[in-house]
Amino acid sequence: MKNKNRMITVLGLMAFLANGDNYAAAPLLINISKDLNLTISAAALSVTAYMLAFGVFTLLFGPLSDRYGKVKIINIAALGTAIFSILGTFAFNLPSLIFFRAMNGAFGAGIFPVTIAFIGQSFEAKNRHKAIASLMGLMFLGAATATAIGGFLSYFGSWRMVYMTYGISELIVAIIMLKMLERDTPQNTTLHLIKAYKDPFTNFNFLRLVITIFFVGFCVFGTFTYSGKLLKEITGYNILAVGLILSLFGVGTVVGSKIAPKLKPKLKHGFLVLAGLIGLISLLTLSITQNVWILSIGLIGFGLAFIFLQSTLVSTAQEMLPKARGTAMSLASFNMFVGGAVGTSFNGYLIKTYPVSTIFRNASIIILIVSIIAAFFVTRFENHAKNSNQLG
Repeated sequence: MKNKNRMITVLGLMAFLANGDNYAAAPLLINISKDLNLTISAAALSVTAYMLAFGVFTLLFGPLSDRYGKVKIINIAALGTAIFSILGTFAFNLPSLIFFRAMNGAFGAGIFPVTIAFIGQSFEAKNRHKAIASLMGLMFLGAATATAIGGFLSYFGSWRMVYMTYGISELIVAIIMLKMLERDTPQNTTLHLIKAYKDPFTNFNFLRLVITIFFVGFCVFGTFTYSGKLLKEITGYNILAVGLILSLFGVGTVVGSKIAPKLKPKLKHGFLVLAGLIGLISLLTLSITQNVWILSIGLIGFGLAFIFLQSTLVSTAQEMLPKARGTAMSLASFNMFVGGAVGTSFNGYLIKTYPVSTIFRNASIIILIVSIIAAFFVTRFENHAKNSNQLG
């Protein structure tokens, strides 16, 4: 068990850095837009590029990990994302920034979903949800510290220092991973991308579930991107203070990852509905209040709702395709990050006409509806699996 704990630690550290690399953009958009002479909406295109590339490339890395081994793909992806994070430091206009961030996202696609799939196949069913939640806790601890680190480095230096710091740190951890992680056995002997997705695309229950993940990404990632702008408008604080406040979202995900495994068995199918209610209240709070303390509580609740939803949906998606966890995670991540990319672009268009608080109010309604639908889908799957085991 010690080896597995060390494995989670090193993989979690890479996820911590790579996820932080992504989330750091929330407080940085203001400074990036000023430095490159862009509007906030234009600067946000770099976030859209990251998420879109991430989502699309997960469709490739999932089957590759099933064919060549998950550890091999994770190592390659870790080196790639480190290199392009460093190169992002030297962006000189919008096209160069978009290119470097897109490549960063493309390689990041080989870290998050493949790592979760690797953890999924390395732990037995009774410990799998806990292990995934622990990994995601470290992942979103990266989100918690990212906005604070991003705000600090940007305030005392430059937004460029943020990408350089994360890139060098990722490179160091990637080298450690090359030495530490033991190669796993590939699950498939051949690589056929079309064949790899035949089962998922003919599994209606699985498709319905991952489509709900699209809308989770739409209302979470697509909204959080503009949280820095929201706080700046409401409080007038500098980027350092804004980054520190935004870190409370990550605190919510970390706390949520710890209590989710204990809370879910007690609430059973009401767990996802609770997540939706917390999301509704939290996002509405962010859209209507100007009190910084209440805003802080709203950000924590926003993080709780997200991790409750995501950890449950990801675990269920893998259970639906137990022989192709990499492919299952690819489609789950594709929907999550493409949903985030669409949400970021759509909300960027909205804030040209409406107050930024509008997108948080819209997201509050979406997250509640999605959680109720997801609860229904997960309940049906778990009941069917339970009945099948009893018949078996």
